[in-house]
Amino acid sequence: MLIGTTSAAATFLCACLYVLIWHRKGKRLWFLLCKKASSNTEKNYEAMIVSYGSLAPKRYMYSEVMKITSSRNEQLGKGGYGVVFKGKLYDGRLVAVKFLHDCKGNGDEFVNEVMSIGTTSHVNVVSLFGFCLEGSKRALIYEYMPNGSLDKYIYSENPEEILGWERLYAIALGIARGLEYLHHSCNTRIVHFDIKPQNILLDKDFCPKIADFGLAKLCHTKESKLSMTGARGTIGFIAPEVHSRTFGVVSTKSDVYSYGMMLLEKVGGRRNVKSIVENSSEKYFPDWIYDHFAQDDGLQACEITREMEEIARKITLIGLWCIQILPAYRPTITKVLEMFERSSDGMDMPPKQNFCGLM
Repeated sequence: MLIGTTSAAATFLCACLYVLIWHRKGKRLWFLLCKKASSNTEKNYEAMIVSYGSLAPKRYMYSEVMKITSSRNEQLGKGGYGVVFKGKLYDGRLVAVKFLHDCKGNGDEFVNEVMSIGTTSHVNVVSLFGFCLEGSKRALIYEYMPNGSLDKYIYSENPEEILGWERLYAIALGIARGLEYLHHSCNTRIVHFDIKPQNILLDKDFCPKIADFGLAKLCHTKESKLSMTGARGTIGFIAPEVHSRTFGVVSTKSDVYSYGMMLLEKVGGRRNVKSIVENSSEKYFPDWIYDHFAQDDGLQACEITREMEEIARKITLIGLWCIQILPAYRPTITKVLEMFERSSDGMDMPPKQNFCGLM
């Protein structure tokens, strides 16, 4: 009996020692893997700092970011990416700090995004002042835009927040210039993939700035098409070829499609989402605006006065050309800028597209 008890105790003790040893080995192995991943991220970060020199955005500790936002006191907005808070840098500049949800992985993609956006410089692209990369804690520090995002004004029912057509025209032109810079003037071409009213921020003078590069993809300036897996973007603004390659190759013209949809949103002043209400007589938005534009009542169906008809007509025509289903028939963003300089009388009516077939 004593021998049996001693044998069982010895077996249990050996099992405990085995588990303890492997548990420690597992923890050490996990520590080494995390340390290696962190080391690789740091190496990439240091290499980029050397490459970009003084142009590199500043890196902040998480404790510093918390102080900048007064422990995340004033929330500006939130989404699938995380939450944005208002903050103030040590020099007094107001900022918008985007706290991303805790991320897995070694952070290489985050660093690449930071360095690419951080080195852009254009009046119509939001400025990145700094970032935080501390383990799974990641944040982006952008310039503060006091007038918020464009969607606030397009869909508002408050008369005080409705922008005049001259201002809408200037905003449309500014966004096109920002896209032209991203597509053709950067050292590394940037395709945004999520152009929509919510991602267009307005400064104190209502100057538009393209923001939120979380879905952006980089490519060499000589590349005309992109290789990518999976669709990215927002329903209602995603180019057909991004959803299905049968429509063509993914390229900078994918941004042009999203831009065109946004222009039409300005004209109609309502969200570009197909109604799923049963027996609804509401048309898909591009069909609705195309039909009204082609009819004799023209833009009056969109509550546009004769004085503003030329501006609205030009914005609508450019928008309809930008949303051609096949990328080959869409203008480049450079061509779009040229179209803004012409009179609407000199523009042809684009062919009507079968939008319902895409839904």
